[in-house]
Amino acid sequence: MTVRQPRLLPVSLLVLLPILLLFPVPQSYAADEVNVYSARKEQLIKPLLDRFTEATGIQVNLLSAEAGALLVRLRNEQRNTPADLLVTVDAGNLQRAVEAGVLQPVSSEYLQQVVPAHLRHPDGLWYGLSMRARVIFRSRERVADNAINSYADLADAQWHGRLCIRSSDNIYNQSLVAAQIAHQGVAASESWARGLVANFARSPQGGDTDQLLAVAAGECDLALANTYYYARMLADPAQHATASKLVVVWPDQDSAGAHVNISGAAITKYAPHPQAAIQLLEFMLNESSQQWYAQVNNEYPVRSDVAASEILKGLGEFKADELNLSKLGENNAAAVMLMDRVGWH
Repeated sequence: MTVRQPRLLPVSLLVLLPILLLFPVPQSYAADEVNVYSARKEQLIKPLLDRFTEATGIQVNLLSAEAGALLVRLRNEQRNTPADLLVTVDAGNLQRAVEAGVLQPVSSEYLQQVVPAHLRHPDGLWYGLSMRARVIFRSRERVADNAINSYADLADAQWHGRLCIRSSDNIYNQSLVAAQIAHQGVAASESWARGLVANFARSPQGGDTDQLLAVAAGECDLALANTYYYARMLADPAQHATASKLVVVWPDQDSAGAHVNISGAAITKYAPHPQAAIQLLEFMLNESSQQWYAQVNNEYPVRSDVAASEILKGLGEFKADELNLSKLGENNAAAVMLMDRVGWH
């Protein structure tokens, strides 16, 4: 019996994703299309892809799934992949794709011009699309101004039982620890992490929003979270009053700066339409796209010449750490082992 292999499905048929992931894919594709594997939710990227189609006439086929599932798919598909562009979150996930050998370098003067060096891979294997900061949030009522000013301060004994944070299997926390390792080495980072764990108000649980809600509810006084989660709360009339109980603390403004990370994109190693994929990547980094992408995602544009949203402007200006984000992925394994040793579960 002959089994017909399915084509990559358009967005309207993504309900079939669980079935699609079980099957191989064909090796011939139309010349006027580009296929995107995305770890971002459809509503956070599809309108931008539709704009690209309107501007170029190139059809974009979008497949959305969790970052890990997409990487497994790319590794299994190898030369048979329909994917041209991988869009995912966190430099740690991008580095995993680098190490898996499923990406190819892109040499584009435009991309090198508009994306700062620390927000792209040194060899052009991936480029940042939007930026977020992972910073400290304090209770407006229970923590005084300037009582905490750095990531190092989170390990101070005065915060014993007062910190809420996600688990160690969260890539955002792993990347934060990886950045600490890059700046101060494993031994100093491990000492810091032990102090952090000693200050946990509860066992790590939930997502970033849950940490912010816990501070607002008085379960803890400090939390670590990405800025876009807080921005979403501020933008939601139902959560604005709750968000107002918290204050953003920009850490390490007199030294390395606040830890930042990205959502990013890369051209797959066996992309059937590499030129169209590069064209789409460059489109996603033009001024108009950066404005839209940053507004919808409540994230900072990677381009310095594109303004942040009004909500993010309201959080104040800050100095960002300019560590090349490839280091986050390179140090990921060391960070995970360190977190395990100190009991960050």
